[in-house]
Amino acid sequence: MSAVVAAVSCSATHDCSKPNQESIQLLTGLGVKVDSHSGETVKQRARVALDPNKPNLRQAHMIHMELYDELQAAGFDISAGQMGENITTHGVDLLGLPIGARLRIQDAVVEVTGLRNPCYQLDNFRPGLTKATLDHDEEGNLIRKAGIIGIVLSSGQVSPGDLISVELPPEPHQPLEPV
Repeated sequence: MSAVVAAVSCSATHDCSKPNQESIQLLTGLGVKVDSHSGETVKQRARVALDPNKPNLRQAHMIHMELYDELQAAGFDISAGQMGENITTHGVDLLGLPIGARLRIQDAVVEVTGLRNPCYQLDNFRPGLTKATLDHDEEGNLIRKAGIIGIVLSSGQVSPGDLISVELPPEPHQPLEPV
C-alpha cells in the first residue's frame, strides 16, 4: 500500500480541532499558511509563555489515519482534523520515524522534529481521549500516539490523495521524543 495524505486541515485560531480543507499551503520555515501554529518562533501558547523567541519546531503536525480507526473502534466519535493535525496520513508509520526523517508530499518537504505530547485539550474535546492516545510498551515505557511534529523545509501545496515518500536520515537514527 502506498503512503498517502488522507486529509488536510488548518485553523487560524488555537482550537483543538481544525476543519478539513481541499488543500493547504506549506511555507518554508513557517508552517501551514493561515494556521495558528505558523511562524518562525513558537506559537503554542504554553511555549510562548515560557520563551516567545524559541524556534518553532512545531510548524506542521501529522497524525496517522490508523490512530483514528483505532479510536473509533474504541468508541470515540472522532475524525481527521479533530485532534488538531494539519496532515492526516495513511500507510506510513509516523511514530516509527526517527528525528530528521523527511516526508515529501508533492513539492513540499517536512522534516520530523519529534512527537506531539497529547494534552488536556483532547479531553476537553472528548473525555478520555488523552488516555486513549497513550499506551505502554512491554517494558512499561510510555508510547505517545498523538502524532508527530515537523518543520517545513520546502514550500508546496498538499491535498488529500497526494503520495508521501519518506527519506531517512543517516544512521544512527535518533528515536522521537516529545517536542
